Amino acid sequence: MNKLELFYGLLIGFAGTLVGSFLFITLLTDYTFIAGIEIMNSQGSLGKLITLGSIPNLIIFAALLKYNKDLIARGVVLALIILTLITVFL
Repeated sequence: MNKLELFYGLLIGFAGTLVGSFLFITLLTDYTFIAGIEIMNSQGSLGKLITLGSIPNLIIFAALLKYNKDLIARGVVLALIILTLITVFL
């Protein structure tokens, strides 16, 4: 059961980053989501977009700790570590 909760946290972490990136592009730029990703990729700023998109994971992490869902919170941290490695090597 522990591995399943860790996997749920991993999925929640990736989903939080995706939602954060979507909100950043649609609310703060004049581009659509797909066009914004293409433009950021062509400018070499895709890593910055992933970093800004990870900000909602802080709120998710704090909420999970408040409700004593420690293993799911570990999965969110694992997702952030994986996204950090992807950002470094992009």
